[in-house]
Amino acid sequence: MREIADTGAEPLLWPSEDLAPLLNKIPNVLVSAGPGPEGDPVLLALADQFAAAAPSLRWLGYLSTTGVYGDHSGDWVDESTPLTPSTRRGAARVQAETAWGAIPDLPLHIFRLAGIYGPGRGPFAKVRSGNARRIIKPGQVFSRVHVEDIALALELSLKSPQPGGVYNLCDDDPAPPQDVIAYAAELLGLPLPPEEGFENAEMSPMARSFYAESKRVRNDHAKAALGWQPIYPGYRSGLAALLASDG
Repeated sequence: MREIADTGAEPLLWPSEDLAPLLNKIPNVLVSAGPGPEGDPVLLALADQFAAAAPSLRWLGYLSTTGVYGDHSGDWVDESTPLTPSTRRGAARVQAETAWGAIPDLPLHIFRLAGIYGPGRGPFAKVRSGNARRIIKPGQVFSRVHVEDIALALELSLKSPQPGGVYNLCDDDPAPPQDVIAYAAELLGLPLPPEEGFENAEMSPMARSFYAESKRVRNDHAKAALGWQPIYPGYRSGLAALLASDG
């Protein structure tokens, strides 16, 4: 909170502070809160206010997930792929996207994010601790995106709004999760973490649910429409940069 305040921004804690009066004063809004059991928390609290402010807004970004596409057995998906989520989280995101899209005159921009990684959110800590495992599920593949590339896409969209736009944000190199762990160990100069079959692996229900879907996500539309080029086009360059920033 102090770091935000030092930039000249005024931090407000929601929902303890009423944000509704701000909607008629600010041109751009980014919604990053995920849906809960009852639906999108922002719309549950402020749907009427957003509906009233919609004509005066310049840009509204909603951070969704590529989980809305469901499982495609490793095949490619893009923004035209039907939304067939196979998890409750994915279904909740589809409902949230639909609810935001139902507000008339709202300059909505939807960003469907692949698996996010970045500073403090990568495999190095587990590899260093010796707790990392290479979970093997044949045919499993994920797409990923570095947090800096998400920020870059949002900045480009803010500069040239295209209401109604939907963008997949991911890198160019979908890969099996065990390959990412193996490369992190290689960068650290540490032994390769052991392999463990998915069926017998001890995993939390949340972690196991991620393996319910396998797909490769295309980012061509974001590149063409936004002029976006990922700073980190693959996990190798992204992980190397993370390690370098860690010293």
